[in-house]
Amino acid sequence: MTITKSNHCAYITHYHIVFPVKYRYNLLNKEIEKELIRIGHEIEKRYELTIEQMGADLNHIHLLCSFHPKYSIGEMVRTYKSITARELFITHPEIKKDLWGGEFWSDGYYAATVGEKGDWKVVEKYIKNQGIKPEDIQLQMFRL
Repeated sequence: MTITKSNHCAYITHYHIVFPVKYRYNLLNKEIEKELIRIGHEIEKRYELTIEQMGADLNHIHLLCSFHPKYSIGEMVRTYKSITARELFITHPEIKKDLWGGEFWSDGYYAATVGEKGDWKVVEKYIKNQGIKPEDIQLQMFRL
């Protein structure tokens, strides 16, 4: 973990943030996930945000990220959700038919801090493996 320096402070912040798709619909396929990664890189350029790992299951997303302490967790979640939803509706208008009311993400979220002395690699591996089923990574002796 490295210290990030800003104009008036130095910090090490790491957050594990999870939020679901509206109505828990299974909309996060591989194409949408790739688009979220692209949009995430654009958000990183505009805000003091670093997405260290992103993992998506079909109906929710996990972010392992760091951002300037001047932003609250709620502000960063709101920023990420609003920009990604707007861009997804532009690039994939077909997903609007599954969602009425024009919202892509659910209102709630989960957030946890990951301390300096915590086992960072465990959290990183957990997020990276989101959406991977055990049968995808286990060796199979026979194909049925």
